[in-house]
Amino acid sequence: MSEPVPGSVLVVLITVPDAACAERVATALVEERLAACVGRLGPLESLFRWKGALERAPELLLIAKTTAARFAALAARVKALHPYEVPEIVALPVAAGFAPYLDWVAAETAP
Repeated sequence: MSEPVPGSVLVVLITVPDAACAERVATALVEERLAACVGRLGPLESLFRWKGALERAPELLLIAKTTAARFAALAARVKALHPYEVPEIVALPVAAGFAPYLDWVAAETAP
């Protein structure tokens, strides 16, 4: 997994199979200060190729806000809690944002 630039705020996309998994992952990430906030969207339907076959699956999308410094720990925690063999954990850098909000993300994810 490539590492983001230290000090930057990230938006991390995580798909999960159901509400129970969403609650488990979101709660752990916020309680453990790996994410300042986790939003949940869905349900949605994902279409993808897996092990040579075209698959469709109902999922929920978690949107976690964290920092580059906490990304590796966040990804490891998601992998530990997630039922998928290869969970989606995609970090997008925040190019700009409201400074007080970005400061809040950094403060809430400080170890």
